[in-house]
Amino acid sequence: VNCLVRAGVNPVSLGPLMIDIQDPVLGAEDRELLTHPLVGGVILFTRNYADPEQLSALTRDLHNLRSPPLLIAVDHEGGRVQRFRDQFTELPPARAYGTLYDQNPEQGLRFTEQMAWLLASELRTAGVDLSFAPVVDLDMNVSTVIGDRALHRDPKAVGELARAWVLGMRRAGMAACAKHFPGHGAVAGDSHHMLPVDTRSLTEIRNRDLKPYQRLIRMDIPAIMMAHVVYPNVDSVPASLSRKWIGSELRGALEYGGAVFCDDLSMHGAAGAGSYTDRAHAALSAGCDMLPVCNNRAGVIEILDNMKDVSDPQRQWRLTRLHGGKGTPREELMAGADWRDARAALERYHGAGAFTLT
Repeated sequence: VNCLVRAGVNPVSLGPLMIDIQDPVLGAEDRELLTHPLVGGVILFTRNYADPEQLSALTRDLHNLRSPPLLIAVDHEGGRVQRFRDQFTELPPARAYGTLYDQNPEQGLRFTEQMAWLLASELRTAGVDLSFAPVVDLDMNVSTVIGDRALHRDPKAVGELARAWVLGMRRAGMAACAKHFPGHGAVAGDSHHMLPVDTRSLTEIRNRDLKPYQRLIRMDIPAIMMAHVVYPNVDSVPASLSRKWIGSELRGALEYGGAVFCDDLSMHGAAGAGSYTDRAHAALSAGCDMLPVCNNRAGVIEILDNMKDVSDPQRQWRLTRLHGGKGTPREELMAGADWRDARAALERYHGAGAFTLT
């Protein structure tokens, strides 16, 4: 790997790549890759977790590698997508919040905020900066990969529920990242394995899928993740690699000023852009700030060997504001009234049959 920096280098900025690591502890190659100037973040998976103490030690190690610290992220939504389970609260799928909202909007919003706070608080006490949540794709009963990860079918309800979710995470000191812009709910295909195509018009998408984003942008949501979906009536390339979607629509029409994440460049939905280096260049050129590359170490190394300096002061500001606030020690968190109230609410609704925990 001819351009990896020596371990111990202390870069002064966060690069645009977010990469994964192999094990619950850092190996020598992990450390070398994570200190490369093009790397700015790390995404954790279930294989990186043993227990809360191990996770806290791992995040301390990761944060101490460089300054500013690497961003540590995880896909932790609840339901099917929850990377850490043992000794973490098992959270319901997002659809449960929408179901409660239909029965009683006030209770549904309150419960959503509590569960988002619980999710973020438990991650923050272990040193995780960012969870890629909430999903704000509309539940159109089409996409199996989204399915019960969606909050609701109605854009207004999704906007209200997503706002409560973001407020809960914010109260816990964690940034939220809404996904998948402009919307993944109207396509059956899974972008992990194919490139889905959504043939709707821009007007239809604006009138439905973008409504929740408008509300979240007004409340200054700090991060949004793009979809690996092609909308041929808008652009011929996936939204994640599209200047029209990111520059004209998200940054322009919606006046969004926060961080833009590409979805994982290892997914099949990005493969049409070419090599991993080509994919990374396309995403950056389109306006993405951070590019996750997951479960493909060779792809990461290819990018690091071939990509030139891509520093950007505006990107630095957008990314550094995603670092988590001060986390409460785990024992203190679990002894607090907010944690006990949230757990009691979860047990009450689950016991009443409002949803099923997996």
